[in-house]
Amino acid sequence: MSVIHSMAQGFAVALTPMNLMLAFSGAVVGTMVGVLPGIGPITGVAILVPLTYAMKLPPESAIILLAGIYYGAMYGGSTTSILLNVPGETASVVTTLDGYQMARQGRAGSALAMAAIGSFVAGTLSVLGLMLFGPFLAKWAIRFGPAEYLALMVFAFSMISTLAGKNLAKALIATLLGLAFATVGIDPGSAVPRYTYGQLKLYDGMDFLVVAIGLFAISEILVLLEETHTGQTVAAEMGKVWISFKELMFSMGAVLRGSILGFFIGVLPGAGASIASFISYTLEKRVSNRSDTFGKGDIRGVAGPEAANNAAAGGALIPLLTMGIPGSGTTAILLGALMGMNVTPGPLMFQNHPKVVWGLVASMYIGNVMLLILNLPLVGLFVKILLVPRWILLPVVTAVSFIGVYSVNNSPFDLLLMAGFGLLGYLMRKMDYPLAPVILGLVLGEMMEKNLRRALSISGGEWSYLFKSPISITLWVLAAVSLFTPLIFRKLKTMKDEIVTGEEEL
Repeated sequence: MSVIHSMAQGFAVALTPMNLMLAFSGAVVGTMVGVLPGIGPITGVAILVPLTYAMKLPPESAIILLAGIYYGAMYGGSTTSILLNVPGETASVVTTLDGYQMARQGRAGSALAMAAIGSFVAGTLSVLGLMLFGPFLAKWAIRFGPAEYLALMVFAFSMISTLAGKNLAKALIATLLGLAFATVGIDPGSAVPRYTYGQLKLYDGMDFLVVAIGLFAISEILVLLEETHTGQTVAAEMGKVWISFKELMFSMGAVLRGSILGFFIGVLPGAGASIASFISYTLEKRVSNRSDTFGKGDIRGVAGPEAANNAAAGGALIPLLTMGIPGSGTTAILLGALMGMNVTPGPLMFQNHPKVVWGLVASMYIGNVMLLILNLPLVGLFVKILLVPRWILLPVVTAVSFIGVYSVNNSPFDLLLMAGFGLLGYLMRKMDYPLAPVILGLVLGEMMEKNLRRALSISGGEWSYLFKSPISITLWVLAAVSLFTPLIFRKLKTMKDEIVTGEEEL
């Protein structure tokens, strides 16, 4: 009853004309931020924080605007991933695997509509979870220490076989390559430069966006140029601009699984939407009875990850609001913005600032509806990008990629690095190496190293500390099962096929 009363108070705050306008503005700006490579939700929110101070907005109105940008950007990142194979942020990388293939098959409208609907369902469910289970889940999440986080990272890597395609060895090599890239920069323990070769620009490591756009967008441009030159061009089809009822029903299981998974991973501080989207994709491949369709335009490969990364955005607000612990880079910016307005998130947040908390929860309900209404009519407009002649589209994609990468650090060195990764991505494609494990290794490598160092520091170098808690033991067991079960099943299937072939020959 108290929750219903609190929600009524929240809607009274969120439905004021000014807050409605701010929620709508946040959703629009967030979608644009997500669409443009190089900005991302962290930068988008950070840029607009001073604006909320300048406008002298009350805390509840400011957080409604900033949160709208946050979850709007989570949706917007899928558009360029699907249409142009250009992921705007880490959580959108997985969407390129099947989303871009759907676009090439003339099903871009279905993919974009699925991304919008999946984001809406996941966003709504995560807000419901935030409302009902927020304080309880925050207490559970703080049980994750360095050892548990390390086990979680290993669990994420163990699912790499599902991204491997036909050759697990190539996926492992690609993962190791990503981990190697993650070691470039200043050693966090000794402050000694590693693999920088005297280049100061590498002291901060390799930015995700530089690597991702090089590997995916630039290599894709090279492949398209080659196809055009050799006469192998397959014209992109516009196809239908709407998702069919059959496709929608087929994908709802993936949406629900991605929503639940993404929400719980989002609750874990530091885990973030990237891990949620990767694990959701691998989960869908595991539960599918036809996993060979993934990577070739399976709509569940869009539905699951898109739902997961949007649900993670809602889940990440739980440790922020209830414990004052930011669950991601963007929520760290939100934490700073709230504290700048004399609102300190923590256990007493619900009692001391009910207008801020419940106003935010109510505005997220409204914002998700706004995003759906805003983006679904635009699906047909977005799909028409595919009708643009290749001689216009390729230079535009190249220009967007260069501008996006240059805007990260205003560094010409990043452009050279991106071009190098573009060439690497092109060669990997030619040799049938998967690209996504490289990104997974790069994104998780740094977090994995930091948590391993912390765990060993706490235990005084005792490795058994990594396997002591029930949570870490469970995650290690899940990692082993996840890694070896597909190999065992594949071996059993091969043996069965050999037996059947032998019986037929007899």
